[in-house]
Amino acid sequence: QGPVLLQQLALLPDELPPYGSAAYLHLLIENCKLAMADREAWYGDAAEVPLDDLLSAAYNAERRTLAGPRASHELRPGSPGGRTPRLAAHARVVATDEPGFSPMGAGEPTVAKSPTSPVPGEPEVSADGGTRGDTCHLDVVDRWGNMISATPSGGWLQSNPVVPELGFPLGTRLQMTWLEEGLPNSLTPGRRPRTTLTPSLALRDGVPVMAFGTPGGDQQDQWQLHFFLAVALRAKVRGGLDLQGAVDAPNWHNDSFPGSFYPRGMRPGSVTVESRTDPEVVEELRRRGHDVTVGDAWSEGRLCAVARDPDTGVLSAAANPRGQQGYAVGR
Repeated sequence: QGPVLLQQLALLPDELPPYGSAAYLHLLIENCKLAMADREAWYGDAAEVPLDDLLSAAYNAERRTLAGPRASHELRPGSPGGRTPRLAAHARVVATDEPGFSPMGAGEPTVAKSPTSPVPGEPEVSADGGTRGDTCHLDVVDRWGNMISATPSGGWLQSNPVVPELGFPLGTRLQMTWLEEGLPNSLTPGRRPRTTLTPSLALRDGVPVMAFGTPGGDQQDQWQLHFFLAVALRAKVRGGLDLQGAVDAPNWHNDSFPGSFYPRGMRPGSVTVESRTDPEVVEELRRRGHDVTVGDAWSEGRLCAVARDPDTGVLSAAANPRGQQGYAVGR
């Protein structure tokens, strides 16, 4: 779903509200809904993806007008190049309060589950050295500027059989396809499913300067957008910008689109923010029509990043402090 991140950037107006303000968060949330609706209608390997149109300036200028002053509770895919969008019949199923129902499904929950949960949860190491988890992320840069960004997922050793002749487990990403025929993401022989994985590289004048990413299912491109803009805007986080400050900044996500994991529901208008978010910002989001849930202080985002200044060769790195799941190291 990597183009979702690019489309969210393409949807931004020339002038942005102040970083961290309610107007800023509202804009990013509404743009995310538009990009995710396009993901649902157009992404997949079973049909042509009109990527050039989806990322074009003209298309996103038109889409940008849909982000109004109030929170949208609708799934609104666009018509890139005049094409007619088609959604799965299940796409507009709204999440319920039934036990065990989560819009994120069982694949990549927002926070690590308890040891008694049947859901693997995110990577975690217990005091006795035991491990459990699924998706992880790593970024590497060397002194010459070679960069790697990787988000391994979908072939978990804890639950999947290893193919003896190959040495790696079977994948689990076919769960993201639709069984309804005729969709870009329909289950089709010889075709790959759309996935949530978005390891990212940022370039300046064609030169790689930063590698970044995160686990987190449908949250990946939401959390990355907030992080990337904090870096690009040189936002004053913790008194001054650095990679770690951008990672640490209070983050958020919304579930106003079909989840990628079973049972594939959505929560129209929902937004979850960390409790470190300014209470006045939270109240203003609610006045704008968002259904805001205030989560734990350090619960949104699993980002890590590495960077290299091409002018000086200085290397830097940052890791997510949430859940004690990441480390930044150098030599």
